[in-house]
Amino acid sequence: MAQADPSLHAPLPLIVGPFDPSGAGSLPIDAVICARMGSHALSVATAIHIQDSAGIESIQRLGADLIDDQARCLLEDMAVGAIKIGPLYDLETISMLTQIVADYSNLPLVLQLCAPPEVADLDDLDPEETVGALLELLVPQARVVIADRGLLEQWGTQGLLSSSRADDPVAALHEFGVPYVLCCNTALSAGLDGLALHIHDQPGQRWPWPNTHVRRGDAEGMLATLTAALLARGQEPAEAIREAVARGAAMLERNFHPGMGQRMLLHAGGLES
Repeated sequence: MAQADPSLHAPLPLIVGPFDPSGAGSLPIDAVICARMGSHALSVATAIHIQDSAGIESIQRLGADLIDDQARCLLEDMAVGAIKIGPLYDLETISMLTQIVADYSNLPLVLQLCAPPEVADLDDLDPEETVGALLELLVPQARVVIADRGLLEQWGTQGLLSSSRADDPVAALHEFGVPYVLCCNTALSAGLDGLALHIHDQPGQRWPWPNTHVRRGDAEGMLATLTAALLARGQEPAEAIREAVARGAAMLERNFHPGMGQRMLLHAGGLES
């Protein structure tokens, strides 16, 4: 029997999020992005979307016990290097993932913050309660948070962050204990939006971001996956975020239009160097 080559090893990020059958975002495209970074993604689905390239029609949430079993099965089997958590829709899943992350607090957590989509399947849930649980339970355990700047400002005015920091949502996240906050769609100058990295008690950094129709509403998801893949290699967060920004901008240049909706990233080809 042939012996495994011990020199062959791939970093193992654990990607937690919904399954998007169109391949526009979330699973399974996150696994493809990780592969292009030389990582082997482990996946835990939290929900299954019914959607096409134009948008989401329905969301079927998976049970918290099932998600818990799958995540722990992987974490107990392989040497996971980082965890990325994407969109979450209900309190039970958030509470369960909070316990898992606490049990594996040695692993860096990259948390993508986003608002629950407006679909009928989520009508039984209070979106403010969901966001509140996300901020109270998972955010304090994150090493890196990636979010749209406008969304954070909206949550601040709604009182979902900190009443004393309603005018500075990034500072509120730092008070929650998050050392690295990457904001998308941040105003860099008149008429120019981009990315802004805020590091607690340290100088940050800003980058322009391609004005593209590809993943315009989900740059956070792609950047969170890239960052997790790099953290799984053992990179420091600031270094990982900087490289994720550069890799993400390059990936956006390769895209195609497969359907009637949005353009999508084209990932066919070899590994990124």
